[in-house]
Formats: sequence, C-alpha cells, structure tokens
Amino acid sequence: MKYLFTLLFFVSVSLAGEFYSKLEPINSFLVKSSVSGKVIYTNDKLEGLKANNSKIVEIDSFVNRIDLQQSTNKLKAINSMIKIEQNNYKRLKRISSKSAFEKDNQKIKVINLESSKADILIKIANLKDSIKNKKMIEKSNYIYNIAVKKGEYVNPGTLLYEAKDLSKGKLEIFIPISDVNKIKDKIIYLDGKRTDLKINKIFNVADSKHISSYKVNIIIDNPKIFSRLVKIEFK
Repeated sequence: MKYLFTLLFFVSVSLAGEFYSKLEPINSFLVKSSVSGKVIYTNDKLEGLKANNSKIVEIDSFVNRIDLQQSTNKLKAINSMIKIEQNNYKRLKRISSKSAFEKDNQKIKVINLESSKADILIKIANLKDSIKNKKMIEKSNYIYNIAVKKGEYVNPGTLLYEAKDLSKGKLEIFIPISDVNKIKDKIIYLDGKRTDLKINKIFNVADSKHISSYKVNIIIDNPKIFSRLVKIEFK
C-alpha cells in the first residue's frame, strides 16, 4: 500500500507539471591523497568558508626536498662527467693508434652516463610531483569538511577534505520519459516565479532508480542559498 501511494503521488506531481528538487552546488569534490606521509598542517579555520588561494592540508615533504636537492646536485655532476667523457671520446677517435675496442669502451662510458642522467631526470620529476601533491591549495571553492588532523599519517587514497563549487547551483529532477519532449520548450518557473532558465542537460538513458524517467539538470548562476527545496514547474 505504501508503494502504491508513493507511485500515485509521483504520477500526480508529474501530470501537474510540478517537481521538487534540493538546490545543490554544481560540483562537489572529494580530495584524496595521492602520496603517503604525515599531516603537518590543516587549515581548520577555513572549514565552512570559501578559500582564496588558500593552503588547506600539507603533508610532510622534508625527506623529499632533501632528496630533490641531492638529486639536483648529482645531475650537475653527471652533466660535467658527460662533457668530459664526450671530449675524451672525440680525442680518442682522432688517434689512429687507438684500437676500436678502446674507442668503443669510451663510447660506452658516455652512453652509461647519459642513461644515468635519464634516470636522475625521471627521479627529479617524480620528487617535484610528490612535493607538489603534498601541499593542497584551493583557489576559490567552499571548504565543506577537512577530514584529517595534524599529526595523522595518510596513505594514497585517504580522504583529505571535501570542497564545493558555489559559483552555480544545480537542480536535478526526474521526468517521465513520455513527458520529456513536452517540457523542452516550456518556460521554467521556480517557486512560482517565471525565469529565463533553460534545461541544461537531459540524460537520455533511464535512471537506475527511477526506471521510467530521464534525469534532467537545471543550472542556476550565483544562487544565494543552497540545500533548500525548490518547486519547479514547466508552463
């Protein structure tokens, strides 16, 4: 009986052209760690506020920075060695008394050094990426929740914080498939007020829960209040 009542209610609302949806931020983000390490900073004061190029969470990168410095120094040394060995090889090639074996050995030295250089360049790139990924900066999103505390150790995949884009709002409703074409060119009313809004997107595949309906999105610019219930009508 409860199921029948719910179904009848949905049909009656659909036929009346009225739908209800909660106004949500256009995008929500779950920011997870891509590295391992100890959390050394969390900007707890920003929780519940909008960021402004703000650091939200930082993971310890002390060892990475030392490794990066040493790897950079090693790269400089390898570059110097490559230059010396290349010059040696050029001189050796001009000496006719030197055997092909000696010349090949000298060439192999250069090749081995260039291979070592390539490995160091990859290591430096990975270290820079790791250091960058240990400091989370948000430009302007709303910081909904910071999920870690200073002193905690995190692994790749650990949730660090949740952020939301409040620049636009999204209304999501489910329209019976048979009614979708009827509403495409109609005027959208929100809470009884006429708007210039248009349907942003119609998902032309039946929803997994609302099996006889298509999901429809309506986008609103710069809404003042989120998470409120909005009545939507097509007239």
